[in-house]
Amino acid sequence: MARMTMIEAIRSAMDVSMGRDEKVVVFGEDVGYFGGVFRCTQGLQQKYGVTRCFDAPINEAGIVGTAIGMAAYGLRPCVEIQFADYVYPAYDQIVSEAARIRYRSNGQFTCPIVVRMPTGGGIFGGQTHSQSPEALFTHVSGLKTVVPSNPHDAKGLLIAAIEDPDPVIFLEPKRLYNGPFDGHHDRPVTPWSKHPLGEVPEGHFTVPLGEAVVRRPGSAVTVLTYGTMVHVAEAAAGESGVDAEVIDLRTLLPYDLEAITASVRKTRRCVVVHEATLTSGYGAELVSLVQEECFWHLEAPVARVAGYDTPYPHAQEWDYFPGPKRVAEALIATMEA
Repeated sequence: MARMTMIEAIRSAMDVSMGRDEKVVVFGEDVGYFGGVFRCTQGLQQKYGVTRCFDAPINEAGIVGTAIGMAAYGLRPCVEIQFADYVYPAYDQIVSEAARIRYRSNGQFTCPIVVRMPTGGGIFGGQTHSQSPEALFTHVSGLKTVVPSNPHDAKGLLIAAIEDPDPVIFLEPKRLYNGPFDGHHDRPVTPWSKHPLGEVPEGHFTVPLGEAVVRRPGSAVTVLTYGTMVHVAEAAAGESGVDAEVIDLRTLLPYDLEAITASVRKTRRCVVVHEATLTSGYGAELVSLVQEECFWHLEAPVARVAGYDTPYPHAQEWDYFPGPKRVAEALIATMEA
């Protein structure tokens, strides 16, 4: 086992995959010589050459469209969109082409591509570098959507995504790149080197897509969350005194319905937490699932804590960010309902 940041774990996943399978290629804006804006691909071009790790023009539709064509010819592209906020020009290629190829070809073709992109706020990126667009992808049949919360899972999930025969959207919470973040922006940053989930196997391993995990066992209320909000929820549970069970979904689609329902039926209460805007966010799907599957077990309405329905503000970032105080208030209110 090695100690890794999430950046290093993601880089290791691509390195391992490229070493095992010559069909794996990596490209995107500045990912070759420069190693990516967050250095997730640093050293890969030097190790594997310019035909397997290379720079692309500033053209997200072209990056994804090229990856789809490569996949149709048998390659396994893992492409980077520099920020999730920049993915919109490529959305038509992802939705109309990548997600539909298996269906429209009656299984004759698949599209084994991974689209990596940094997501979320917490770094004062403002409205154009802080968005969380996961709900735009979970709405599309044919896509899988992944959001890791730590280096161990980031590596295992990314290798699983690269090996998957269908397109995977891999969203990387950028605030977690160098350490866990519990929402207390005014406290010193804890590095991954001091966190148990910073221990990552050096070789090949996978974390199966579609499997959630209990991050904090509890008996009073279930918290369904993912990405950065896993750490925020853990902090909120400790600070509120509520014995919350925190479920890290890891994969948003396919979701782990068994893990979700088992926890909610045990605790009989549920709070859904995500950083993305509230209205039509992925949390609404989780609330609906809990309502449909666990209605007769619930003792209180399912609550949501999310970003506000505004563009992500720069100056008021911490008023927008759903931190531990807001989550703790929701936990307490749910217990008192």
